[in-house]
Amino acid sequence: MARQKWWGRGLAVLVVVAVAGCAPAGGEGGAGPEATDAKPSAGGGAGGGGGDEHVGTLPGVPTVDQARTSLAGLKVAPHGSMSGYSREKFPHWSAQGENCDTREVVLERDGTDVRRNEECRAVSGTWKSAYDDERFTDSSDLDIDHMVPLANAWRSGADDWTQTRREEFANDLTHPQLIAVSASSNRSKGDQGPDEWQPPAKTYWCVYGRAWVSVKSTYELTVTEAEKRELDEMLDTCGA
Repeated sequence: MARQKWWGRGLAVLVVVAVAGCAPAGGEGGAGPEATDAKPSAGGGAGGGGGDEHVGTLPGVPTVDQARTSLAGLKVAPHGSMSGYSREKFPHWSAQGENCDTREVVLERDGTDVRRNEECRAVSGTWKSAYDDERFTDSSDLDIDHMVPLANAWRSGADDWTQTRREEFANDLTHPQLIAVSASSNRSKGDQGPDEWQPPAKTYWCVYGRAWVSVKSTYELTVTEAEKRELDEMLDTCGA
């Protein structure tokens, strides 16, 4: 009888080990197929480097390696003239259907538990401003920042664009060009480049640099020498 009991215990151990070996991959805790609530990182993938946890909902953020390659390929030139510039030459915010415009789409995308009224205005929700780590529950405290400001784009090549192209740039929901941030940080930034203004939250520099490079590369805009140096330094923080 003792031998039979020993054999039974041994068989039970083997069964437990075999079942444990079938646990889904993904590290301790084994998040299986049911764990789908988390939003995917927009800048993930091989070579992403540090800072991916700060990408949040910003679309189209390249990996660090991709950003470095794009940065190396950007044309370096002094700032062009501001002659003829006005924000009206970059029409925004464009209609996006269902009474929504670009601003409301970004507010919904970047917020949590956002509720809209019949006019598509965000009447409640919570937002975290990536530039300064401030949190808000009133959408009126937020601005939609153009990652590459309109005036910066104008003096780095957009002055030669058609009005249609400038409208696309000012309402781009595909690339990392639009982000909901605190009104105070957006107005502090103004139309300055990375060499003149950096997000107060240094943990965001990696994503900021990658996003800025992506937009400049996508729209074939130029960078100044100082701008390129600062972007290179921002990308260096990705491995920190």
